[in-house]
Amino acid sequence: MTEKATLAGGPARYALATVAGGCFWCTEAIFRRLKGVESVESGYAGGNPPGGRKNPSYEEVGTGTTNHAESIQIAFDPEIIPYEKLLEIFFHTHNPTTVNRQGADVGSQYRSVIFYHNEKQKRIAEKVKDKVEKERTYKDPIVTSIQPFSEFYKAEEYHQKYYERNKQNSYCSVVIDPKVQKLLKDYRNDVKKEYQN
Repeated sequence: MTEKATLAGGPARYALATVAGGCFWCTEAIFRRLKGVESVESGYAGGNPPGGRKNPSYEEVGTGTTNHAESIQIAFDPEIIPYEKLLEIFFHTHNPTTVNRQGADVGSQYRSVIFYHNEKQKRIAEKVKDKVEKERTYKDPIVTSIQPFSEFYKAEEYHQKYYERNKQNSYCSVVIDPKVQKLLKDYRNDVKKEYQN
């Protein structure tokens, strides 16, 4: 169905999904909890021009000059969690109606984007976006862009598993905790057992 990823020498049964929906600490915490998700990495995608600035730093991305978005790359088993389901959860766990912002986080690095890896992912992304719009889940129009994947640069190590390592941080308790609780409320059956408490 999608581009396959071989992880740690294992079988190439995992597909890749790349999305941006605000601060990657938030999106990583959400998608790490889902059944069928093998790994989630925080990083940067969507630079301008594609493939322009190589391996940008967090500080460079924060200036907005590289046009990268804080993104996550998800390796998942489509037999357990289909790409369509991942995108449904993506649309319902961040605000896809605000341009270049999520809450108090403002800047082009916080924009909402689906980076598709092939034409099938593009069609599914368009279908899910259209469905969410028709359901009128949000009163404002959805501004999430759907664009081809070019490159993904893994973020600095201290950004990886940030929520798991820093739950006492005020940003985690004020911003991420409510998102995790919403996931548990709306998608409990899709959450791994170890994260259901």
